[in-house]
Amino acid sequence: MDFDTLLHANFSKLDAAVTDWSTLVKNLKSLDTAANEGLKATAYGADWRGVNSDVSRKFIGKTVGEFADAHTQAESIRNILKDTAGELRGFKGELDEAISTAQARNISVRPDGSGFVVRAADGDAGKDVKQGDVDGVRDRIQGILAKATESDSTASRVLRALVAQADKGFGDASYQDRDQAANAVKKAEELAALAKKDPGKLTAEEFDRLNAGLAAHHGDDLFASTFAQQLGAQGTLDFWAKLNDPNARDHAADGKRLDQYAELQKNLSLTLANATQSGSPEMSVWKSDMLQAADKPVGALNGLSGYVVMSNLMRWGDYDDDFLNSYGTGMMAREQEGIRNGQRPEQIWGYHGGGLWPHLNSTGTDFGFDPMTGYMKALSNSPDAATAFFNAEFIDKDAEGNPFKRDTDDDGKKGHVDLSNFQYLFEERDWMREEDSEGEQSISGKNYLAAALEAATTGHPAGELPTSETVAHSPEQASLYKNVVESVSDNPDRLLKNGYMSDSFGQMTAEYMPDINRAFSAGEKGEADVFIAPGATADIDQGDATRFLYTLGRNPEGYAAVTLGQHNYTSNLLEYHAANPDAFIKDDKGVTASMRAAEAMGEVQGILGGGRAYEAEVQGAAHDAKYNGALDAAGTWGGALAGTGIGLLVAPTAGPGAIVAGELAGTFAEAAIGSITDGMKKDSTDDVLYRNGTKWDSTHDDTYRLLEREAAAAGEAAKAPNPALERTIASAAERGFDHATTNVKNHIDGEAIPRTLDSEK
Repeated sequence: MDFDTLLHANFSKLDAAVTDWSTLVKNLKSLDTAANEGLKATAYGADWRGVNSDVSRKFIGKTVGEFADAHTQAESIRNILKDTAGELRGFKGELDEAISTAQARNISVRPDGSGFVVRAADGDAGKDVKQGDVDGVRDRIQGILAKATESDSTASRVLRALVAQADKGFGDASYQDRDQAANAVKKAEELAALAKKDPGKLTAEEFDRLNAGLAAHHGDDLFASTFAQQLGAQGTLDFWAKLNDPNARDHAADGKRLDQYAELQKNLSLTLANATQSGSPEMSVWKSDMLQAADKPVGALNGLSGYVVMSNLMRWGDYDDDFLNSYGTGMMAREQEGIRNGQRPEQIWGYHGGGLWPHLNSTGTDFGFDPMTGYMKALSNSPDAATAFFNAEFIDKDAEGNPFKRDTDDDGKKGHVDLSNFQYLFEERDWMREEDSEGEQSISGKNYLAAALEAATTGHPAGELPTSETVAHSPEQASLYKNVVESVSDNPDRLLKNGYMSDSFGQMTAEYMPDINRAFSAGEKGEADVFIAPGATADIDQGDATRFLYTLGRNPEGYAAVTLGQHNYTSNLLEYHAANPDAFIKDDKGVTASMRAAEAMGEVQGILGGGRAYEAEVQGAAHDAKYNGALDAAGTWGGALAGTGIGLLVAPTAGPGAIVAGELAGTFAEAAIGSITDGMKKDSTDDVLYRNGTKWDSTHDDTYRLLEREAAAAGEAAKAPNPALERTIASAAERGFDHATTNVKNHIDGEAIPRTLDSEK
């Protein structure tokens, strides 16, 4: 900051800018409110079908989000400008006061080019002035100018960085003043300098400072992007690889912080994930550099792949979708180069077992030898990237060296086939054997694969519930779910031998109940008007649906999730048809549609119950207790699923007269799920449902009783009670159970049929 510039500073333009930005903030807030309450509310309650159900609703949701981001960014800019203006005005006041005080002491202060000159006043007035006093005035003014320069330059820097965070649209970084934004950048630079040190020479105090700083600031956009830029892509890989070098691991932090490596791994991952969301030119360079660095060996650790290192820093946070997909493409290309019918991936990634080898994952689930494990965890947090990744081609059937052959037309001859990333990872890859911290075989690789598939098919991070933004499935999501069903149907052992994957498969299926119900619907005419579904649907074959559900039914967690999902959907469906009696057949009062829904319910529960009963037969009746435990454990999740209710699963496609989210209090879905998940406690209906899976008749009766209550509650909620429907709806479910028996006999291999549906067990 020049002396003359601050001395003669005119803040009128800066004040006007603050006023203009304040007006913009106010207007954007109004637009944000209007967009959410008007545009979004209307769009998400409209009758979207076909391409519109995916493209238009998503576009509108993203546009509405941009209003919020625009408001946040404008507010941050206003706050920084306002704070800087106040600081500079204060510094000018200090300068004026310093000059005035100096003049009173016969010391002259004058501009000199871009600087200033301080000296004793001319003539007799300055003859008694001491050089020390002159120097004191000079130092005081220089200090004021330094502070003004810091305020001005950091404001300029953070404003530019703030605007650069979003390549398109607006960023959502929020700052109350210049100091907060500037301190974020300064802190990031300090911590990056620590991470650049030789990890073996990092003291315990420095380790703590780095870990605590990342923990406190990883959610700060400017901090995250600045830290990543300062450390650099190669520096990031070098830091984590060297910190975990078994030959130097005890040297870092004097060997006193090994128990905190997992926390540091998490905090570093969250920071890098946030950084990749930045659209700044610097972060674009970082991402490009990382894609190149990951494809090469890191350091001197026996050719340790950069993918192995970086994948272990991807287990937390939401990485940028484009970066994740480019990273995955590169990693799969390297995997394809070394595949031998999907076997021995450890030879591709450099791990040969035995001896000292860096344990790049400190969470205890696995040691981080397989880069696919961490990458699958990253995809489970980033659903759009997951959908694109699993649908992408892994290998073309005509590719040179393609080792994959299958009999695709049942003529007894095998030929080369195309494989998607999903097919390769789920059907062909021989996942690396790893151990957890207890010395047991690790399941984390395939478990995270299942979680990533859950995210990819549902549109939301694994373990979370659907929202108005994610409940309408895209064609790509529905197509992938269809592939999942067909793959398990083709070879149930893919799931049965990895039962821990069933919770994710069951939860994704709970969100595809319209698609499953349609699979068991006779004919196609009016199917979409009976089994309402927002967005695209998966066209699933009845035989595939049967084998898939039966397989899920043989796992307690899979059985519990689908059972709750089916009752949630059926409850909502019955209420919808009671409130929209002409939606399927005019003047039918919704009876036929409700009966078809009940029939599908019986068929689904029959197949699931068959799987559960067979498993009890194979494992012994004591195994049935695991199912009851799974139902109990799913209670919280099931209750939350019921909270999504009709407003999300039905209303977006229902059109005029549909029940909306605000009317959920009257639905029976939550009560129905509560009747199933209350364990051995009696609920308000004085019975406990689905607690005896070994008896086929018990599954029948529980379904009938709950359906009758759901039909009654639906009529009451819609103010259109139909006693006749309540008394006959169980007969429709009974027909569904009969169909289930036939389906199991027709579509399940012989060893699963004997006594499976036998009530005398």
